[in-house]
Amino acid sequence: MSSLRETYESLNLEPKPIRPHILAAATVVFGDDYYAGRRETINLSGFVQLNKWPMPGFEHRVDEKGHAELSLELISAPEVGIKGYSYELDDRIQVLSNPFLPNTGHVRQIVPGKNFPAGFYIRRFGILETSTLRLAHRNVIDIYGVVDGIPPYKKPLTGPYLGAPRGDGPFDVVQAPNVVRGTTLPEAWYPADDENNPVGITPTVFFAASAGPCMSMLVDPSMIMQVSMEGSVDVEIDGRTETIELAGDYRKAAGTEILLFGPEKHDGAGVLAQMSRVAMVGTSEALGGRVMLRASWPRVSGGTLGEGSEDSLSRVRYPADLHIDAEFELVTPQGNLYAASPVHMAGRLQDLEPTGTELAMGGADAPLVGTEGGVKARLTGARLVMRDAHVGETAAVNI
Repeated sequence: MSSLRETYESLNLEPKPIRPHILAAATVVFGDDYYAGRRETINLSGFVQLNKWPMPGFEHRVDEKGHAELSLELISAPEVGIKGYSYELDDRIQVLSNPFLPNTGHVRQIVPGKNFPAGFYIRRFGILETSTLRLAHRNVIDIYGVVDGIPPYKKPLTGPYLGAPRGDGPFDVVQAPNVVRGTTLPEAWYPADDENNPVGITPTVFFAASAGPCMSMLVDPSMIMQVSMEGSVDVEIDGRTETIELAGDYRKAAGTEILLFGPEKHDGAGVLAQMSRVAMVGTSEALGGRVMLRASWPRVSGGTLGEGSEDSLSRVRYPADLHIDAEFELVTPQGNLYAASPVHMAGRLQDLEPTGTELAMGGADAPLVGTEGGVKARLTGARLVMRDAHVGETAAVNI
């Protein structure tokens, strides 16, 4: 081992905030009974701001045992936060920072004198908002993970776990490097007053300790598409096929979010694509009522845009082929169904404005299995059409 003892001063970090895109998930238990409530893992994404040393007010120090540490804070602002769509609430949800309580933390060496891997920690005080609810929690949620750099960007198209678990839990969670998670869960959320204090002793929801224990990871896409979607899926159950009409509005954090990563963002050539969120709702007689198509949180829906040889996103020639191996799941009144294999979706983008693009399923049918692995149905077709969209380099929560 080198005798040179590193500190974070050697990184020459700039004295300005980091404002990255974030992918996150929370497994929410609904109702006031943690043991009886229905669980739903909700995919979230958005825009966060981390203030950090060497900005004014933040410290860099080395303790008596030689661990270097820098301080940071997750700040609150109108455009900052994460959003997703809840099947159970049939509503958009947002998780924001509590502006009355500091969300402070640090990056700290694990081995004295070696900057990375490092422990990443934040004391999280959140606000959960829907169109009708504003909730707060009583205890701090300690967020912790092990990171390999600053910013701790996750490589494109890599998943949040070491492995690919199926289901909404509960199960043990082993997160990948550069992924952080809540370590003081479950935590109850209560109605909040005007100063974001929890009111009463009857909770409205809980954040569960698995499958998505308040997990998140920073990514660095070249472009972000938030798109309203409509279309249909064909599902075969007991020898009969039903076509289920579906729709989702991006303004309600439904529809889909597609991230594009130019070659400067990954190790190979061409442009990578990731379908990071999907929420499309419809009604199925065979599946017992309202259903929702969603993208898996543990299993990445990855693909490509263009010919695969472009040296930047701006060099993609249109119309361009978009291919995504989607890891679909169906939320139903009787429980969730998980596609046992990726569903290949393909279409042609006329340009970076995706309105009108149709993605159609190709290749083999996908068995739909329950948590225990038994085949319950088959996904035999899918046709999804992109409607109005917001396309840009950031995805503020107030879009």
